[in-house]
Amino acid sequence: MRNTQYIRRKQRLLALKPLLLVLALLVMIGGGLLIQKSPALSWRYMVADTWIRGMIDPIEAMPTAHSANTSAPMDGVVTATPTLNQPPTATPIPPTPTAIPEVSPTPTFTPTALPPSVMLTPPEWEKQGINSCGPTTLSMLLRYYKWKGDQKTIEALVKPKDDDRNVNVDELVMASRNLAGYLKTLFRVGGTNELLKQLIAAGYPVMIEEGFKMSETYYAGDDRWSGHYLLVTGYDDAKGVFVAQDSFVGPNQVYEYDKLGYTWQFFNYVYVIAYPPEDEEKIKAILGPNWDEDENRKLALEASQQATIDEPENPFAWYNYGNNLTYFENYGQAALAFDEARALKLPQRTLRYQFHPFFAYFYVNRLDDLMELTAYALKITPNSEEALLWRGWGNYRLGKRDAALRDFQAALAARPGYTDAEYAIKFLSEN
Repeated sequence: MRNTQYIRRKQRLLALKPLLLVLALLVMIGGGLLIQKSPALSWRYMVADTWIRGMIDPIEAMPTAHSANTSAPMDGVVTATPTLNQPPTATPIPPTPTAIPEVSPTPTFTPTALPPSVMLTPPEWEKQGINSCGPTTLSMLLRYYKWKGDQKTIEALVKPKDDDRNVNVDELVMASRNLAGYLKTLFRVGGTNELLKQLIAAGYPVMIEEGFKMSETYYAGDDRWSGHYLLVTGYDDAKGVFVAQDSFVGPNQVYEYDKLGYTWQFFNYVYVIAYPPEDEEKIKAILGPNWDEDENRKLALEASQQATIDEPENPFAWYNYGNNLTYFENYGQAALAFDEARALKLPQRTLRYQFHPFFAYFYVNRLDDLMELTAYALKITPNSEEALLWRGWGNYRLGKRDAALRDFQAALAARPGYTDAEYAIKFLSEN
């Protein structure tokens, strides 16, 4: 009976598809005109566009993995740096499999005893614009250190278009270094509640990225999961809560320790801090072994691997494990970790924010998975520059040079100044 109902519902949608396509075209034309007249209306246009696309081509769960059998990558393909922060190297060579690094014993580090409660004076709160929690939260972090700009200043560098739905943490760090060069800014992964408290107690607010459930549904079958940035400015052990500045909800929001620790996991416990250069030794002492970027990743790798043992049914334990393996270019094992994460049902918008599976499947030559995942990501976020870029590299590997070039050009159009797309176009013209 359920199958019959499903088939009938599918048939009704197919019958409506021509009408929906016409409506989508009218929304695109009218929406573009409205945005030119009034940028304030652009958000509602995006909502309507998303709803119509979801009606035409319903969003379902992220597809599970194809066969894990891999073949050696072909000659003449690009390689990426393990940090994922730079474009692929100019001299393409086949990657060499890398063993999981041995994690060095964690040095003994005894922090100063923490007070039971610390509340930093928060910076002036700023309400985010369209898809701008990253630039807005960074703006508040920098304003804590007397910076005079706002989210628009940062957006000009990292998201010149309102419909860019994601800004990566490395882009935000780059923006901080360019706009507030009198500060040092860094990000690390594998953060803990204890580390948050240590930094706050020392006088440093911390920017983190978390996952949360939206209150609004944007398409049929929407799981309403999304990514979001917060600026954590205080804690209270007696109440078991952190206090954070939320660019969407409002200032001085309260988050229980356990709940924030859970939602923070969705982004590999990533955190961003800024500080005056003269405070660097103090920051080194607080971070301990996590000061060194490679050591930080080794420790995060060890913690994420342990999480897959402790919580084998947790998709983000596996996803973080794959993320950290990708940093060390261990693409084969990373791909297997992502297989497990996908089997355990990742949220629909995961690939809007995190792209490590694209790297892993590309470098182990699992093109079916790469092309299917980029198609899925683009179904949800059609202007995702990262998904367009990696679909382009998949097409290049498949010998579809014209399609690859179109994807690279689309990625650059979606994100003007996108260096990875600029490199890809140059690479294709020279090879």
